[in-house]
Amino acid sequence: MTQYTPPPAGGGGLPPDISQKKLIAGLLGILLGGFGVHKFYLGMTTPGIIQLVLGVVTCGIGGIIGLIEGIIYLTKSDADFYQQYVVEKKQWF
Repeated sequence: MTQYTPPPAGGGGLPPDISQKKLIAGLLGILLGGFGVHKFYLGMTTPGIIQLVLGVVTCGIGGIIGLIEGIIYLTKSDADFYQQYVVEKKQWF
């Protein structure tokens, strides 16, 4: 007979550090988005390199993408952020 193990309290099955990861990724997107640092932080190497090159080629104008993504990260719920950017690895917006 198998025993019932309830899901972790307070997170609904989410990792305990997901709020911190979301906050860090959002702030990195806002502050250093032109260099793709938030993409590297989330483990998305190829989009990070693309954003880094875009930021260098456009003299920082590509940083608008990082700014927008940082705001999007911070406005999502922890569950949505985890599902879209950690599990599904959504790369852009």
